Amino acid sequence: MEKVTTKKDFVMSNARERLSALRAELTKRGLTGFVIPLTDEHMSEYVGDYAKRLHWLTGFSGSAGSAVVLEDSAAVFVDGRYTLQVRAQVDGSLYEYQSTLETSPTQWLGERVGAGQKIGFDPWYHTRAWVEATRRTLEKKGAALVEVDSNPVDAVWTDQPSPSLAPIQLHDITYTGVSLEEKLAATGQAIASAGADVAVIAALDSVAWLLNIRGTDVTCTPVPRAFALAFADGRAELFTEPEKVTPALAEALNGSVTILPRERFARRLDELGAAGSRVLVDPDSTVFAVFSRLQAAGATIIEGRDPCVMPKAIKNPVEIAGTRAAHVRDGAALSRFLHWLHVEAPTGTVTELDADAKLLSLRQEANLFREESFPAITGAGPNGAIIHYRSTPETNRPLKVGELFLIDSGGQYLDGTTDVTRTVAVGAAGSEERERFTRVLKGHIALATARFPAGTTGRQLDVLARLPLWQAGLDYDHGTGHGVGSYLSVHEGPQRIGKTVNDIVLTPGMILSNEPGYYKPGAYGIRIENLVLVHEDRREEDERPMLAFETLTMAPIDLALVEPALLTPEEKAWLNAYHRRVIETLAPLVPEDTRNWLAEATRPV
Repeated sequence: MEKVTTKKDFVMSNARERLSALRAELTKRGLTGFVIPLTDEHMSEYVGDYAKRLHWLTGFSGSAGSAVVLEDSAAVFVDGRYTLQVRAQVDGSLYEYQSTLETSPTQWLGERVGAGQKIGFDPWYHTRAWVEATRRTLEKKGAALVEVDSNPVDAVWTDQPSPSLAPIQLHDITYTGVSLEEKLAATGQAIASAGADVAVIAALDSVAWLLNIRGTDVTCTPVPRAFALAFADGRAELFTEPEKVTPALAEALNGSVTILPRERFARRLDELGAAGSRVLVDPDSTVFAVFSRLQAAGATIIEGRDPCVMPKAIKNPVEIAGTRAAHVRDGAALSRFLHWLHVEAPTGTVTELDADAKLLSLRQEANLFREESFPAITGAGPNGAIIHYRSTPETNRPLKVGELFLIDSGGQYLDGTTDVTRTVAVGAAGSEERERFTRVLKGHIALATARFPAGTTGRQLDVLARLPLWQAGLDYDHGTGHGVGSYLSVHEGPQRIGKTVNDIVLTPGMILSNEPGYYKPGAYGIRIENLVLVHEDRREEDERPMLAFETLTMAPIDLALVEPALLTPEEKAWLNAYHRRVIETLAPLVPEDTRNWLAEATRPV
């Protein structure tokens, strides 16, 4: 959910000059083309400024995408969330717009390369699966995929920011619930059970979770930039810049964790290989360069899931209590904002950026708040139809009477991470908007009230949220739910709810979003998002273990957009019960004027 800029922000002459400079650099290196992904050495979704090569080159600032540059053509690849955004940001005379639903960089290259051509890639920014698939595709055409020793984009990005050297912070057991030593011991057992001596921990949130540390190296995601190695005997090694290591950190990790310079990581992989180590590596979160170094040095590679992923996803009781508390404080701030919006928006004086700033200021008053969990999406009218829109001074739109306003936002609190979307009517809403909002609400309620047997995956539940829309010939082009961390990544795997294949079983303790939506390009967007917690739901008559969701988010759903005639009695009962819990919980925490408004906003339907 990165900042969305426009063609006015990103001067197109710069895009042309940068593309020309990169092509000249590729020619100098004997390369026909180069692939530029939007990620970093840790396969992160959100990256530090130094790694935003795709944005610098093309102007595209979404959180998922890539580009391919050839001598006489180039393309940018995005998914359905960014169909409108990419056209607003990227010059179509320089880059083809490609949808990853229809093609991929590998397929696109396979249709264009010829014999003897060399396509470059940075081995620290791609997975092994991508490299192997792309290499096979190019070899069929007589072309080659070639590793580069240094990234050619960096060679022409003359004012590229340096990686952050901000100090690493300790995250207290008050919030983690489990000590460093306990985590290392359990992780060591998992590594040994996988038949390995050591595991590469490459994902930034896994490193942070394992070592009970946090950082400020990535905006809105409290992680430090570092690699780690975890050993079967309960030891660990942390690889980061010395400037990031405080005396408090060194003292806290002493005895369990050896701290080494980040630049030693690659050589340490060589040493593990030379020692004949059996190394557990997650192919989904570890770049090709790690596999390549280990294999070349003689290590036995055991492919398997990062041993931190599942225990990080399944929150412990302390983390669950923390996230509940965070959602109460967040709900109070959001309710104050929605009351303010109710009063001010109809005057015509509130803009998207005004709303963004107001909500952030209210969250900043909350205890334990540290930062946004992503830059807020504040879409007025047609801007709400841009799924990952981010307002700028050039696109900033006033909230107008008769239009919808969508705000998707969240907070990073020391005890939890929030993510919530509300769509509100400014003044009276049209019948079409009310009908489609209510269909989205019906899908949201269907998922929120689902009971399902243990062993169910998110893919099996996805249809519940979409069915009311499908019945009217409608749908949305994004997932229905993503995992959420505990003062960590707002998008956390491996669990999710969506159409795509996902074999992760929903397990008690997992937190996910419930966010169906509908988007009418050029008109409006609708999304209703709450976070939910998976929990056991045992009943005496059940023949097998059953699970259900507890809704964590607490903020009113705009009743001005609800068409009661479209709701069943059971759906009305859920909405009324939800709103009753919202006002009972939040009323003591908000000012009297907000409390009075909240009573009306949560009235029974």
